[in-house]
Amino acid sequence: VQLQESGPGLVKPSQTLSLTCTVSGGSITTASYYWTWIRQPPGKGLEWMGAISYSGRLVYSPSLKSRTSISRDTSKNQVTLQLSSVTPEDTAVYYCAASKRLVAGATTKNLYDYWGQGTQVTVSS
Repeated sequence: VQLQESGPGLVKPSQTLSLTCTVSGGSITTASYYWTWIRQPPGKGLEWMGAISYSGRLVYSPSLKSRTSISRDTSKNQVTLQLSSVTPEDTAVYYCAASKRLVAGATTKNLYDYWGQGTQVTVSS
């Protein structure tokens, strides 16, 4: 399984950030995985944002829940992250990752079977 994040590298404050994770080598609906978004702001640790399961179950970080939406396009085998009302504090490298088991909030890398390479998003006017 391979994961590839994509999206705009620059977003203006107050706008909505939209990223896509394209999955190859396995179906997001039949592979029994949880597809997770994690980010890492510059100079800080990893932050768990939320996940969607193979069945469509959604789990969000309580701290980001009001601004985060995760969805999937099964026809394209993609998982999408939207983060609204962004500020410069949302500047980070955004990763998608896959795991067989959902551990909400977990950022330890070896808990995940697959990681994307990450995509840099900068929030700036």
